[in-house]
Amino acid sequence: MTPARAVKVGVLVGLTLLSLSFNATGQVPENWMPEVTPGSAPESYSPNARRRFPDQVFFGDTHVHTNLSNDAFAMGDQVLSPDDAYRFAKGEAVTMHGGMQAKLRRPLDFLVVADHAGNMGVMARLAARDPDLLATDQGQAWLKTFDEYHAETADALNASQSGFIERVMTVFYNTGGQRNLWNYFAEPRAAPEFRQSVWDEVIASAERHNVEGTFTAFIGYEWTADQMGARHRNVIFRDGAERVSQVLPFSKLDSHDPEALWGYLEGYAEATGGDAISIPHNANISGGATFKRVSFAGEPLTRAYAKTRARWEPLSEVTQYKGDGEAYPQLSPDDEFADYETWHSWAGPDTSNIEFNEEWLERKRGDYARPALKRGLALEAELGVNPFKFGMIGSTDSHTSLAAAEEDNFWGTYALYEPNAFRSLFQDEFAASGYAAVWATENTREALFAAMRRRETYATTGPRMNVRFFGGWDFEPEDAFSSELAAIGYRGGVPMGGDLVAAPRGKSPTFLIRATKDWDGANLDRVQVVKGWRTESGELDERVYDVVVSDGREIPQGRGKVQPVGSTVDVEKLTYTNTIGDPVLAVVWTDPDFDASARAFYYVRVIEIPTPRWTAYDRKFFKIEGRMGSDVPLTTQERAYTSPIWYTPVAN
Repeated sequence: MTPARAVKVGVLVGLTLLSLSFNATGQVPENWMPEVTPGSAPESYSPNARRRFPDQVFFGDTHVHTNLSNDAFAMGDQVLSPDDAYRFAKGEAVTMHGGMQAKLRRPLDFLVVADHAGNMGVMARLAARDPDLLATDQGQAWLKTFDEYHAETADALNASQSGFIERVMTVFYNTGGQRNLWNYFAEPRAAPEFRQSVWDEVIASAERHNVEGTFTAFIGYEWTADQMGARHRNVIFRDGAERVSQVLPFSKLDSHDPEALWGYLEGYAEATGGDAISIPHNANISGGATFKRVSFAGEPLTRAYAKTRARWEPLSEVTQYKGDGEAYPQLSPDDEFADYETWHSWAGPDTSNIEFNEEWLERKRGDYARPALKRGLALEAELGVNPFKFGMIGSTDSHTSLAAAEEDNFWGTYALYEPNAFRSLFQDEFAASGYAAVWATENTREALFAAMRRRETYATTGPRMNVRFFGGWDFEPEDAFSSELAAIGYRGGVPMGGDLVAAPRGKSPTFLIRATKDWDGANLDRVQVVKGWRTESGELDERVYDVVVSDGREIPQGRGKVQPVGSTVDVEKLTYTNTIGDPVLAVVWTDPDFDASARAFYYVRVIEIPTPRWTAYDRKFFKIEGRMGSDVPLTTQERAYTSPIWYTPVAN
């Protein structure tokens, strides 16, 4: 008898005997299954039942403004509320201000409605003629100016000529040089009852749309400090209405100092048992304020400051509509991909009035993620704590209520920039970016927030690539292609956002990396590791390594450049093909220049093949080919940036 036949016969005999024993009495024997005592359950046959690591990536937006933000309302978002923002993020169609329908190709997994805290809801409630607001003297004063503003901009809001956006912006932010309405409606502080009413509306909306396991609606807001020593931060609460309703949003009217904001967060945690984090805005045009070496008060940073900031700001937003903040080309001249959606100032990519001297470059070191991460290594050496030890995410900073970061579905940063024949002629600098990707065990507030806390996140400029990144000491080349890559990574190392400490003697770190294309998007060009380090002498340096590239291209030794992937983009037809690039790129990479005595960080950058940019879609849809300037970019190479993995020598 063959072994296979013996097995089949044995199984049949066993089943027959079991059946006979059942049928002899007409009942199932009481002891046919092994007895299990409480607390001693047998090991599960299913390997998935034993998994405790994050095995799902969730995509969302932590930075969306609705009509409750006064600037969003003034710039045209006068209809769409937090409820509409959540509905759009969940995949529902929303009617925009110009009457067009907007809808995501695929729903998002989570959303933070982050309306400006300063007098949140004032303009929307004025438009609704809120009786409680208008019963106050301040409400009546605001109403008079509000009606004057609308009378002055009514024609502009409905105009079809190309100058309408500038006119509305001028009226709102300057009003002929007489006053700034952005500040006017933000102060003095509205009555506590009014603020509570609006905040209750925000909380109730999030509670309505939060569905555990399906869609996470975080409660949050934006703390918007106007003074250059602070800038903007988004506050995200882990908790629901029971805890969050015990506080009101902390705004610039409370303080422009981020340390005061962190004190507010600590007070919230102590009073309620809850938790919250603060996420700095994309800092690319913060005037050097976001990652300065001094505090808001101008004092040198201290160890206490570093510990506090590291606790409350585990993440930083590095890409959004107002440009990309990963790397600055003039600070990373050897990085051929650094000049991506670069805004040098509020003038966007325009450099005509910029002198790239050391003073300017020092300012930009406080604006961009990569130099900030390097600065963090230096501060850690001085203070013993790294204040700039942040993970990376992307988000939109949309002021239209829409979390839309798709090139062919870009609705602009303000409602005035909804798709029209003029926006790309003078607003082409805006980027259709970005989203936050979070590795978590489930789609709940608690699980996603915990992942943000441990920095297991990455930024994407829009496409939903799947990116894994682990650091360890003993990964093997075949691990990159294992079906159990995640289990290997967590068992043998740390994920993105983690720490490697004290290199074993004679070993260099190994990094387990796999990137998979957005299933509905473009192939991948390459995967790079960006390394920053501090030498024993205190010098800060960086290098970008091409670690795996598509199409079998060669990676030169040393600092040679990989041959470009090419392009299949047809801007006339708005097409590209995945005949170049690869759908999956995976590798185990060992740092060839490792110095066990030097502090360092490593993060992964994934680059897609070229695809059409949103300006190309506008160009064709509105038939403005002959009017668009030759300097307007029509293609893009979308990308993702993981949170870093840090290495700290044993002596530290």
